[in-house]
Parts: sequence; structure tokens; C-alpha cells
Amino acid sequence: HVIALSGTHGKTTTATMVTHCLVALGLSPGYLIGGIPQGLSASAEVGQSGYFVIEADEYDTAFFDKRSKFIHYHPRTLVINNLEFDHADIFDDLAAIQRQFHHVIRTIAQQGCVISPETPAIESVLKQGLWCEQQTLALASDVDLQADIGSGWQARLLDSAGSEFEVFYDGELCGTVSWQLIGEHNMMNGLAAIAAVAHAVSAQLPQSEASAVSITVQQIIEALSQFAGVKRRLEVIAEHQGITVYDDFAHHPTAIETTLQGLRSKLGDNAKITAVIEPRSNTMKQGVHQQQLADCVNLASQVFWFEPEDLSWSLHQVARAQSNRAWVINSVEILVDAVLAQASQGEHIVVMSNGGFGGFHQQLVEKLRRT
Repeated sequence: HVIALSGTHGKTTTATMVTHCLVALGLSPGYLIGGIPQGLSASAEVGQSGYFVIEADEYDTAFFDKRSKFIHYHPRTLVINNLEFDHADIFDDLAAIQRQFHHVIRTIAQQGCVISPETPAIESVLKQGLWCEQQTLALASDVDLQADIGSGWQARLLDSAGSEFEVFYDGELCGTVSWQLIGEHNMMNGLAAIAAVAHAVSAQLPQSEASAVSITVQQIIEALSQFAGVKRRLEVIAEHQGITVYDDFAHHPTAIETTLQGLRSKLGDNAKITAVIEPRSNTMKQGVHQQQLADCVNLASQVFWFEPEDLSWSLHQVARAQSNRAWVINSVEILVDAVLAQASQGEHIVVMSNGGFGGFHQQLVEKLRRT
């Protein structure tokens, strides 16, 4: 029983959540995660059961096979977290990506399930054909009234930071997740994970795992509440003299915005949040998202942009369009000194890159600790 976690954002986190829950429930899954999960012994295990969890990427398979990787996975439970244009080095437009998602849906057996929010981009894919069960994910907007709780899976925030939320299925309250993560994006990832595990354990399994069918949604929620997270997802890497430094993998405008939104919700309007961003992905370097970059950092107090030598466009235009303070710097060493020169007690510095950033993280932390 393959559980595949796909989408533009949140694949690694959601795959780790699903794996964590299955492990905590004693189901010994196999798994393959494209990140470093906290609380698990490795990023991949063969497992000792009929479950296999995999982060399902739409990037191409190999130079000799231009189909998306996930075409080969044949999932029985497929989560599509979200769908936006990315990987501009592989795909011409969003429609090309949607075509690949349609192809993977065609591989799902009738007994399988697609779990996703009802967004226009995803709905467009599902309208091309769906031959298995569908379960929907949604955020319930009204905290006080239950009238808006409809069918499918829904989550309702109990605090502004997203560290506590109720889970409903078909209008019935299943339980409350209380964890250390923050942000609506993580809450939706968590809701998807709960739905995926619930579908997997309710499916027909080998005789040796028949006991899995007795697992309740409440037990899954309790397991998820103990989730430790994934490295490089708003991970605190240093705290010194009242300054906190985070490492975050965000490399797409939506991911940047949701990360800052979650941190701002947790810290409040008066907190000083500094974003340090390296536009490293192929899509970023091609300038596909440059029109969105100024708006996605609005919740930061100030922003430092690193402009690499091979960038084909200038970040100065983005900086001028921002509503907050911004700097554009093309040297890692100078960037470290500039960030520290502006740093003050109580500040939260979020370093956003999907790569090594030329050793920026290490240099920043080392110099900070010497101050």
C-alpha cells in the first residue's frame, strides 16, 4: 500500500508526518523522504509491513525518462497538497505540470483515494478524470460556529499561530492536534497526513496487519501531536544574546509568505523579523516568480536578498517595490556582516534557501556567537 505525498509545497513535511504516525502506531512502514526527518532514524527504511510512504515529486525521472518521478510509484493513497507553477527548467507552464498529475491519477486503482483541497488548479486536474475515491481538505474559517463544518476533512484553528487545531470529518469532531509547529500551511499538511493515514489503515491489508483496522482517527491525532518536525523547516539553529536564527527551506514565493505568516502569527506584530533569502532554484534564477517576490515578504520587518553571479535578472527592482526595508548583496561574507550590523536583541533572523547558501548559515552563527 503506497502512500504518496505530492504537491508544490509541503511534500517532505507531510511525508514525514505520515511516516511518524505509522511508526508511532506500531505499523513499521517503509518510507523514502527527501529531507532529514527529526525523530526517525534515517531518511529511508525498507520497513516491515505492507505500507510504504514516499515523497512524490513531479520533477522528471532521468535524462532518458522525462516523465515525472511519481508516475512510477503507483500509489493507493495520493495526497495533492497544492499545485502551482514551479520547475521552470522542466515545465513550460502550469498546464504541463497538471498533465503529469493527471497521468499519476490514472495509475491509481479503483480502491485507491486522492486527498486534496478544492483549489482551481487541482480541480482542473481532477476534472480530466478520476476513477477512485476522493476526500477533500479544507480550513474551517469560523472559530466560534460549527455551521461551516461540512463534508470531508476540515481543520479549525484554535489559536492564531496554528499550534492547536480541531479536526473534523464529515462534520464530526475527531480530536484536537496540539503540537510545536506553527502556521496554517503546517496545519493543512497535518490534516492531509491524518486523512492519508486514516485511509491507509482502513484499507484491506495483509492478514498479518489486520489489527491496523482498529486504529481510530483519535489515535492518529494523538500520534501527530508528538511530531518533531523536519530539519530546515523553520528550524532554530542558534540563539544568542536574545537573537534567534532559523534555517528554512522556502524557495518559492508562496512558501516564503506562509513561513513568514506563521512566524508573525506566533511572535506578534511588534516582533522584529529579518528574512535573508537566496533565490537558488532554477525557477527563481529564471525570474519566473520575480513579480511575486516583493509582496511575499511583506510580513518581514526587513529583507536581505542575496544576488548570485549567475542570476539573469536584478533583485534591485524587487527591493525597490517592497513596502519594508531591503538590501541586495552579492557576497556571502558581506551579507553576514550586514545582517549582524542590523541585528538587535529580540530579533528573529530567518535564512531561506534550498541549498548550502555558500556556508552563510555557519558563518552567521559563528560570528553571532563571538559578539
